Amino acid sequence: MKPFLIEAPIKDYIWGGTKLRELFGKKSDGERLAESWELSCHPDGECIAASGEFKGMKLSEILRKHPEAMGKNCKKFSSFPVLVKLIDAKNDLSVQVHPCDEYARKYENDNGKTEMWYIIDAEPDAELVYGFKERITKEEFRRAIEENTLMDKVNKVPVKKGDVFFIEPGTLHAIGKGILIAEIQQSSNVTYRVYDYGRLGADGKPRQLHVEKALEVTNTEPLDPHRPIYGMELDGAVVQLLAECEYFNVNRERIIKEVQLGTDDSSFAHILVIGGSGELCADGCNIPLTMGSSVFVPAGAGSYVIKGNCDVIITAIP
Repeated sequence: MKPFLIEAPIKDYIWGGTKLRELFGKKSDGERLAESWELSCHPDGECIAASGEFKGMKLSEILRKHPEAMGKNCKKFSSFPVLVKLIDAKNDLSVQVHPCDEYARKYENDNGKTEMWYIIDAEPDAELVYGFKERITKEEFRRAIEENTLMDKVNKVPVKKGDVFFIEPGTLHAIGKGILIAEIQQSSNVTYRVYDYGRLGADGKPRQLHVEKALEVTNTEPLDPHRPIYGMELDGAVVQLLAECEYFNVNRERIIKEVQLGTDDSSFAHILVIGGSGELCADGCNIPLTMGSSVFVPAGAGSYVIKGNCDVIITAIP
């Protein structure tokens, strides 16, 4: 099977902006483009093949017919394991937390959510929420929510372009306004909100909070948001390892001329272009790459080359 472009579903959450349209060429009838789900088989938003022999088919349908295209590393999961997003936070996201696999499967019939953020861009003074300033008890956590003092307790972290954050289940967090992010996460849509700035949803009512479940799953110990990023220069590219865990491995490759890559039968590769332009060339297959291009490279596709001057994030399953 040859590599092919995939088209992302768009989400128009109330905090979204217009950068996904303006910078990445994403199309939507909505005024706001909060998220594009660049690699997704989740029923809440599925990608569709946009080129090649499967054009027009849902990615999940393709993989049901050709499970070998996922790679043998995916066999340990009951469903397609990852979801890759572009996120444009024009305004603050709610303060929230995600459960672990065990809790999510028991109470939500879904996966837990381990995730990572790569900061594509950030406005001056942009910041995000990552855990608490200091240890608090569950009772103090509840009281802070009830008394509207939670934002005095959370750890606010300044961010800049190129920063990486790894968010384990149980970590209280929120993307702040003015931040553009590539997010790689478990394939899950389980989120427990605990604070939403008093905003009203599209129905004119306050958005639902999930305080009791959040109290059960949140780690109230202070956490270090900073993680080392390992990189190396190759002929034609600069490579950085952004994250590795049981669910996904993520590399950023800044391609200056060209780089040769490949997939064996262990895992597919997903390529997301976050800067510049170029071309992916495989055997008898040439795919133009621009900002926002999303390419699924099946497991076992063999070697391929990315040419040009572009910045890509590559996700695979360990």
